[in-house]
Amino acid sequence: MAVVEGARRRVIDIGRRALGLDVPAADHTVAVLHGVDADRPGLDRRETLQLMRIRLLGATGAVIMAVSALGVGAQPVHQNPISGMRVLGFFARAGTSTLAMCMIGTILVIMAWLLLGRFAVGGWGGDPRHRLSRSQMDRTLLLWIIPLSVAPPMFSNDVYSYLAQSEIAARGMDPYSVGPVAGLGLNNVLTNNVPTIWRDTSAPYGPLFLWVGRGIAQITGDNILLGVWLHRLLALAGVALMVWALPRLSRRCGIAGVSALWLGAANPLVLFHLVGGVHNDALMLGLMLAGMEFCLRAIDDCPQFNQRAWALLVFGAVLITLSSSVKIISLVSLGFVGMALARRWGGGLKPVLVAGGVLGVIAVVTTLSVSYASGLGFGWVNTVGTATSVRSYLSLPTAVGIITGFGGVLLGLGDHTTALLDITRPIAELIAGFVTLRMLIAAWTGRLNAIGALGVSLGAIVLLFPVVQPWYLLWAIVPLAAWANRPAFRVPAVVLSVVVSVMVMPRGADFYVFQIVESAIATVIVGLSLIFLTRNVLPWRNQPGVSARSQQPTPYGVSS
Repeated sequence: MAVVEGARRRVIDIGRRALGLDVPAADHTVAVLHGVDADRPGLDRRETLQLMRIRLLGATGAVIMAVSALGVGAQPVHQNPISGMRVLGFFARAGTSTLAMCMIGTILVIMAWLLLGRFAVGGWGGDPRHRLSRSQMDRTLLLWIIPLSVAPPMFSNDVYSYLAQSEIAARGMDPYSVGPVAGLGLNNVLTNNVPTIWRDTSAPYGPLFLWVGRGIAQITGDNILLGVWLHRLLALAGVALMVWALPRLSRRCGIAGVSALWLGAANPLVLFHLVGGVHNDALMLGLMLAGMEFCLRAIDDCPQFNQRAWALLVFGAVLITLSSSVKIISLVSLGFVGMALARRWGGGLKPVLVAGGVLGVIAVVTTLSVSYASGLGFGWVNTVGTATSVRSYLSLPTAVGIITGFGGVLLGLGDHTTALLDITRPIAELIAGFVTLRMLIAAWTGRLNAIGALGVSLGAIVLLFPVVQPWYLLWAIVPLAAWANRPAFRVPAVVLSVVVSVMVMPRGADFYVFQIVESAIATVIVGLSLIFLTRNVLPWRNQPGVSARSQQPTPYGVSS
């Protein structure tokens, strides 16, 4: 009996430690990603001049990208406003040269972003000696966004799927049961702009997004250009919410607001894919982060949980639920709000159940209201996995399955890729679920801030998701930008953002190998020449006054 009892206790101890219930705070492996930013003075005159040149460098790159989008962007098949024009139509006819322009512009924006990081987060291993102000960051970000916001869509054709699915809803049909071909017809101008792979696919987006999209469709009809513009306004609204929420969330974690904005909002993935690519992930992230801020105001900033605290909590939870009505993944954040709320109410199991019940009621009521008010119902629950039909090499389980299947072919064992994906993907989902559970417990016990725990959880979900598009990385990078400030996170996040940003072609494909190679060579030559010519006027190296290893830091303010 003693042996059995001892074994039982060991199993319980291992289980509690695996879940993070008995792990000392200092031993929590994820906690090493977070520290407190040092409070730094503003830029001096020399650094301000360098900042202006960096800002100009990024704006030049963005303008070059916007111009090149006239030729190599995701132009519509029909109603292309520059088709047949002598001057503007030149960019479409000179494919290789225009692709080189786009690559050069992309590299210039990335270079400017990396240089801006010297004044936001410092070098690879140290804090900046001086840090740029919030107004300087906002002006820089706005200057880089404007050219891409007026350019044709780039890097993705998804916006044309948005238009077609919204038109299906506007015609009174169910976009969750019919695709563009069945709903609009093969010869419809909106259908013809949808990529072939998605023409028979029903909408995978939540009812809020298609409700708004239906309103856009009722305004624009078959006018593709106006429809794209209005959808881009939605994306810009999402980015604006991110810019509003990130500094406020970061202050709760002792992170400088401009540091969070640099990595989370000025990130090339945001500029190229959320703004340039017109993806609805911008709206989802903006609503989610804004909802988190209002919820944490109620939980952390109200001395007594009074009427004001309840109003903030309900409003924040509604915003988070609305974000999940764009893409369901953001609903995960409501769980971390619940754990922070339970900790505020006492930290025991009963507060967890009460907090979960309260937030669950808010989420259910909000979702029911949106689903019924929009008239779209709950068909979206059955279509959220539509994208899993695509094999994405950025997805770890998918990459493992494909590589293993290819190895089987080489060994003469046959192609068992599909069967392997049926194994690797469920295993990855279980691992992601376990990491999420552990992060929820870490937030409940107070071992991790709810913002950081959410970011780590979303990071695991993204990396282990069956399909990972380049902009999906922002699901994790954006919230973690407000919490994780150690090189162990920032260096991989920066490297990944840069590599993925240069990997994706302006319209995803449709380029010959020789065009890509020639454009890449031209880009390398221009990039190296620019570095050589500006080596004394831009902070390419770790110059005095630009960044230095942190001395004894004065903690950055944590107040809301």
